[in-house]
Amino acid sequence: MAQVDTDRFLKDLNELRKIGAYKTGVHRPTYSPEDMESRRWLMERMREAGLEPSIDGIGNVFGRHPGPGPKLLVGSHIETQNHAGWLDGALGVVAGVALARAGLPVDVVAFADEEGHYGSFIGSRSLIGLLEESEIDSLKNRYHGKPLREALREAGLEGLPRPRLDPARYKGFFEMHIEQGTQLESQGLRAGVVTGIVAIWQYRLIIEGMQDHAGGTTMAERKDAGLTAVRLLARIDREFPMLCGPRSTWTCGRIALDPGAPSIIPGRAEVLFQFRDIDTAVLERLRECLQRVVQEMNRTERTRTTLETMSESRPAPCDPAMQAALAAAAERHASGQWQHMPSGAGHDAQYMARVMPAAMLFTPSIGGISHHWSEDTKEEDLALNLRILADAAEAYLRG
Repeated sequence: MAQVDTDRFLKDLNELRKIGAYKTGVHRPTYSPEDMESRRWLMERMREAGLEPSIDGIGNVFGRHPGPGPKLLVGSHIETQNHAGWLDGALGVVAGVALARAGLPVDVVAFADEEGHYGSFIGSRSLIGLLEESEIDSLKNRYHGKPLREALREAGLEGLPRPRLDPARYKGFFEMHIEQGTQLESQGLRAGVVTGIVAIWQYRLIIEGMQDHAGGTTMAERKDAGLTAVRLLARIDREFPMLCGPRSTWTCGRIALDPGAPSIIPGRAEVLFQFRDIDTAVLERLRECLQRVVQEMNRTERTRTTLETMSESRPAPCDPAMQAALAAAAERHASGQWQHMPSGAGHDAQYMARVMPAAMLFTPSIGGISHHWSEDTKEEDLALNLRILADAAEAYLRG
């Protein structure tokens, strides 16, 4: 049985959190100086663990095991959301280094920009051939608008090759991650074996009304795009619970009113809306409901709403044999203190699952907090899940 050094694992995690430290968390946006420093730090840890490190033209850091025989791919990401947590992503990458240090035949990867500062999973998509040069040309930072090409040049990545993974090299991909929710902690559990990763379906709703004077225009005359947006979202929130699954979620992430002044009736509203589930049939029901609500609102409102599809990803079921290896290891190390569960968040594993078997292991999140600097997990739970992951990896390789 592989003997992982949990003390060194925790030491590495705590060293990494110093790069871009913010309060008790980390601010390490993609391609920032702090992000690139962390990638150089990681390449040194990979080298110490006996791997051959490299970085590609989109920023993926790769540690290649030099020995013969079948391999596992293990990893996640190390950039962060703004002013966010120290474990989201970093946990899975440092766990991969710990497995390599224990002598397991693993390649370790830190995917670039999983957090989407510039695009949607551009690192993992690049590795499987789903990122075209034309898309790189078009992408910009969602916060400050810097073109991706400019960011790559400033980070020293311009001109580097973007090689594709060879799926034949791997028996599968493992990703350890914090839960980013309360399901484990609320039940007193210490590990979660992920059954699959939800699909995220995202939409833009454009509401066209009539911009007018807030005092001179009577309520009976108004075509207020802002009020239509509010009523539309309230109607969705009434109807979705009758059609959703047990772990469906839906979110309005943005409402933008134009022109956005206190004394002007909004003539236009833009709403960004998404829902998530692991069951395609549930997703389709929710989409049909959204389409019907828009259609009915267009019959009763003085405004006109247009529904635009931004993206409709597909759920990624985790590999049954890899799940079984994780479950057996969880039962050995935490008998009765683990469960099977879906992932409500998107992860690079969903793209790896397109080219090889993939599975995920969740650690508890204290208070369910993530994407915030106060994100945390007990160190004893981190160490426990590393042992579970190592045992599962070894057993799956033997199987």
